[in-house]
Amino acid sequence: MRRHPLLAYFALSYTVTWLAWLPYILSRNGIGALPFRVPDVLGSSQTLGILPGAYLGPVLAAFVVTAVADGRAGLRRWAARLVRWRVSVRWYLAVLFAVPAVCVLATLPLGVLPRVPSLGVLAAYLPLLVLQFLTTGVAEEPGWRDFAQPRLQARYGPLAGSLILGPLWGAWHLPLFLTEWAGWPDVDWAMAAEFIGGAVLLSVVMTWVFNRTGESLPLIMLFHANVNTVFSLLWAEMFPSLDAFADSLHALAIGAGAAAVILVVTTRGRLGAPARPAT
Repeated sequence: MRRHPLLAYFALSYTVTWLAWLPYILSRNGIGALPFRVPDVLGSSQTLGILPGAYLGPVLAAFVVTAVADGRAGLRRWAARLVRWRVSVRWYLAVLFAVPAVCVLATLPLGVLPRVPSLGVLAAYLPLLVLQFLTTGVAEEPGWRDFAQPRLQARYGPLAGSLILGPLWGAWHLPLFLTEWAGWPDVDWAMAAEFIGGAVLLSVVMTWVFNRTGESLPLIMLFHANVNTVFSLLWAEMFPSLDAFADSLHALAIGAGAAAVILVVTTRGRLGAPARPAT
């Protein structure tokens, strides 16, 4: 772990999470090799089937590898980013409103005009966003962006680091394509490939947000949570004729791809990272 902290992190994160997900994948919520279903909690089987493994993997791996490789000083730096709330309110507003706007605009090339969401969906948006923040955001980002991103960026630069982190982040989700999370059994390899591609593009955008906000993990967790909230609640209401999973992958790839290209061009690949001192 001291010699190869990144390798140790990814290996531990994948191993712990995938082992924890195995019962869900083998259950009737997945490929059906085991004769039971994971019950719904908070309206979804993912609460018990996916969340424990999601929490255990990235967060536990980040904590353990940081403690071994960097000691208490490293843990203090890691924890400091987790509570870096003091960012300009403009960033919070940008994440809250720009993410839904881009997702909706990115769906228009699919040839469908949006419907106005119902009041019930709008009322449920904020509670679901908070839930997504406390689940997906808290479970994943202390590992991917708090642990891995700074190390990859320091070693390879912000753009190359994002292009390395993106597919590793996306591939971590691959076993879930064998479950109802992705609509199993109506899943094919192209959907998984597009998901990973979207993760790469989204990783570039999140690197820019991470750098420009002074490495604020709360902003990154809010960004991640808002993307999930849009596609799990608002998007399906506004585009009911589209497939809730497959077509949302197209919209994500279009929106994240356009944003990533703009950011790479305008920042010349620096993605908001401070310039390195001359050597």
